[in-house]
Amino acid sequence: MKKNFGNLYETLGGTYHEENGHLIPDIALPPHTDYQIGKYGQMHLDYIKQHRRGRYTTLLTEGKLNTRLHEIALEANQMLETIIPRLAAERGIDENLKAHDMLRWVAEMNNIKASAEEIVLREVIYV
Repeated sequence: MKKNFGNLYETLGGTYHEENGHLIPDIALPPHTDYQIGKYGQMHLDYIKQHRRGRYTTLLTEGKLNTRLHEIALEANQMLETIIPRLAAERGIDENLKAHDMLRWVAEMNNIKASAEEIVLREVIYV
């Protein structure tokens, strides 16, 4: 029955098969990617659902959403791992302070972590 459709198979592109007189595209779901997306992946998901609906829909329909969220989570965690030690060194927070004034060291490290997280949120999550 392919001859009933003439050149339609060629002009549509992709591959199709016929069922009950209808052309059905031969499509398959992408390989299953079930990554753990973590805190930052979830934050980015919430952001794109609310503020970037087009990007969310595109990633979802192309089957790339979970992979992208995993990439975001990895990038955010890697960025934190580089920013926190750099900020600590800039502010003079070291093992000597930890040994002599543990409470101040904890307060300073919490402040540094919060500052680093703000940078990550602004540059990676909310874009």
